[in-house]
Amino acid sequence: MGGGHGDGHGTSTTYKGFTVHQPKRWHTVTGKGMCALMWFWILYRAKQDGPVVLGWRHPWEGHGHGDHSHGHGHESEV
Repeated sequence: MGGGHGDGHGTSTTYKGFTVHQPKRWHTVTGKGMCALMWFWILYRAKQDGPVVLGWRHPWEGHGHGDHSHGHGHESEV
């Protein structure tokens, strides 16, 4: 980075009077874990709702999530 005066140990960088310190390891690991969780969630939701979001089907059609009716409304028909 440009203009690194720091404290001589390579743990921070100073640029135009603003000192940016290196993050702790747990911050870096937690950030990467949260990023992975975010992408897993986005891909999961895209798998579930992608056709609706892209306009390929209407949300009230109910395709792709299985048959949730389980025979409701047909109890009197034996």
